[in-house]
Amino acid sequence: MNKSLKKIWNVLSSILVALVVLLALLLVGARVVGLQVFTVLSGSMEPTYHTGSLIYVKKVDPYTITDGQPITFMLDENTVATHRVVGIVPDEEDPTVIRFRTKGDANEAEDGSLVHYKNVIGTPVFTIPYLGYVADYIQHPPGMYIAISAGAVLLLLVFIPDIFADGKDKEQDKKKKSSRRKNGAHAANRKGADYDPSEPVPAERTERLRQIAEALFSEEELQELDARLAEGPLTRGEYQTIRRHMKQLSEEVSAQQ
Repeated sequence: MNKSLKKIWNVLSSILVALVVLLALLLVGARVVGLQVFTVLSGSMEPTYHTGSLIYVKKVDPYTITDGQPITFMLDENTVATHRVVGIVPDEEDPTVIRFRTKGDANEAEDGSLVHYKNVIGTPVFTIPYLGYVADYIQHPPGMYIAISAGAVLLLLVFIPDIFADGKDKEQDKKKKSSRRKNGAHAANRKGADYDPSEPVPAERTERLRQIAEALFSEEELQELDARLAEGPLTRGEYQTIRRHMKQLSEEVSAQQ
C-alpha cells in the first residue's frame, strides 16, 4: 500500500474507531452510571426535546418531583413518554399515593389521564439531538445487520492491517522487526558502565572454572590454564574468554555424540 494512502487510512480508521467507541458509550455506557436512554419519536415536547433526539433519564424519588418538571413515564405497557408535570394530584383515599397531571410542551391540551407515581421512570438530565435516529436504526433490522457487519470489517481493517500490505510492505516490516531483535540482542549483550575487564575474578569462581576445564580441555590447554592461575587470579576479561571457549568445546562434544 502506498505510504500516503496508508497514512490517510490510519487516520480514517482511528477516527472511525473513536466514533464507534463514542457511540457505544452514548448508547450503552450510560446505563453503567444509572441512566436509561430513550429515543424521542414525536414532537410533543418541541422545542425542549426534538424528534429524533436521545434523552438520558435518571431514576428519582417520585415524591421529589415538582410542578413544571419534565418526567419520563410508562404511558402503557408498550409505550414510554416524556411530558412536563403541570400538576400533582394526591389520592383522595390514600394521601401517600400521588398522580401527576402532564402535558407536552407543544400540545395545547393536557394529557387525558393522570400518571401514577409507580409508572414514573425518572427525569431527563440531558439530550443529544438527532442521535436517536442512529440508535433506532441500528437497533432494528436491517440497520442492526449493517452495524454488525460494519463493526466486524472495521475490526479487521484496524487490527489486521497486513491483509492490505503488498509484498514490499511486508518485507520492509520483516526487516524492521529483524533489526529491532538484533538491536535488542546487542543491547542485552552490552556490559554496564561499571564493567571492568581487568577486575580480578573471585577465587571460588575460578576454582569452579578449573574443575569444569578438567572435563573439556586437552592436557596442553589444562597446563596453560594452570600456568596462568599460578601467576595470580584471572581477570574478568580472561574469565569470559575461557568460558566462551568451554562453551564451544561443549557444543563440539555434543555434536559428536
